[in-house]
Amino acid sequence: QVQLEESGGGLVQAGDSLRLSCSYSGRTQVVYTVGWFRQAPGKDREFVALISSREPSTAYSDSVKGRFTISKEAAEKTVYLQMNSLRPEDTAVYYCAAGGVASALPRRYNYWGRGTQVTVSS
Repeated sequence: QVQLEESGGGLVQAGDSLRLSCSYSGRTQVVYTVGWFRQAPGKDREFVALISSREPSTAYSDSVKGRFTISKEAAEKTVYLQMNSLRPEDTAVYYCAAGGVASALPRRYNYWGRGTQVTVSS
């Protein structure tokens, strides 16, 4: 089993920045990819970004490309999502997930955190 925990969410204004953290533990040897997803009320869970030891090493959704940056501190088993120029449409619960392949599909991830709320006011 792999355990993941997100932190860093909050309430900000449009144009502000936030940095989310995802710490993972347990059978970390099976973690090749960590992805960030988000889910707004009434909407499906959508891919945001991933970082992987397999190709592609990083990937972003079109909606966040150029504004969000994913990075990792391997020794600390932590993945970060730096979110700049936040918009009201970025409001959602943000989840991190761990899996083997580098994929934008939620079903390809075996382990999930509980999520952290990000709210961007206009």
